[in-house]
Amino acid sequence: MVKAIVISDLSRMVVFLSCIFAGRTHDYAIMKTVFEPGSPWFKKINVWLDLGFQGAEKDYPDAKIHLPHKKPRKSKKNPDPQLTPKQKEDNRKQASTRVVVEHAIGGMKYFHCLAHRIRNHRSDFVDYFFSLSAGLWNHKISCITET
Repeated sequence: MVKAIVISDLSRMVVFLSCIFAGRTHDYAIMKTVFEPGSPWFKKINVWLDLGFQGAEKDYPDAKIHLPHKKPRKSKKNPDPQLTPKQKEDNRKQASTRVVVEHAIGGMKYFHCLAHRIRNHRSDFVDYFFSLSAGLWNHKISCITET
């Protein structure tokens, strides 16, 4: 299994696709490898991340990073941990924005070369699959928006 960082805009276009990493590599570790912490990568844009990127607010202080609220841990003092209604509402807004990125990723899988097992021995060939899928998805989206 392999994974990559995908950045999408609100029109579901894939605007950035990182190189491919092993599936066991943590999402936030990939982000720190691709986008060096402390650099002004995300200075002028809003970045909507999931809980796999906890700690991004500390490493990218100039960025406008939006992370969902994490449910508190169960403990003796807090036997039934719950999010507040305000936190639940914030998470719903976050999810409604992030679903666009998930649709872009799902759109890339629409071409089936990413959805199925790749039985190839050339490691650089997998990068081509990701790039071609992103390009075909962007072309499909641009054709839909033009009509």
